[in-house]
Amino acid sequence: MTKRTSAKYKIDRRMGENIWGRPKSPVNRREYGPGQHGQRRKGKMSDFGLQLRAKQKLKGYYGDLTEKQFRRIYAEAERMRGDTGEQLIGLLERRLDAVVYRAKFVATIFAARQFVNHGHVTVNGQRVNIPSYRVKEGDVIEVRDKSKQIAVVLEATQLAERDVPDYIEADHSKMKATFVRTPGLSDVPYPVMMEPNLVIEYYAQN
Repeated sequence: MTKRTSAKYKIDRRMGENIWGRPKSPVNRREYGPGQHGQRRKGKMSDFGLQLRAKQKLKGYYGDLTEKQFRRIYAEAERMRGDTGEQLIGLLERRLDAVVYRAKFVATIFAARQFVNHGHVTVNGQRVNIPSYRVKEGDVIEVRDKSKQIAVVLEATQLAERDVPDYIEADHSKMKATFVRTPGLSDVPYPVMMEPNLVIEYYAQN
């Protein structure tokens, strides 16, 4: 399993938000943080604290990426033309594991990373086992024939808690999806508010 699979709910509790919108999140029952001091009253957060939290939330959402990975994606977004925050979201959504998750081939982003790692996915007919592989507009992502009957795949396609966004065309009868276009922030169905502008501010100052 990936290093964070068993700890994904800790991320929710650390943030105080159900960042994936999962029905079983502990935040649905208690909104205070983990640990013995979790119920203490929180003081007003500093600007740095807000920026750091926005970064941790976005980084956590995509499977708790390492700081090195996330900073590299930010640096690339910064070099691109246009709004850096929008470009950052676009680059994150073009990760193969994110597309597999969005297409509802698996139930969680952590499962998507493992699913790609184990070689269950093809891009344009070629097997790709790198979760960070960057998908291009028009690419066809498909679950390999011998993997289509895996229980986690069959269960994920039936999940009612989230829909496939309109920048991905998914055909669950064939377990195939097409990445139609790169989304902007307003296109992405985050269950909680993401603030890439604060992430940009954080990296600009640190």
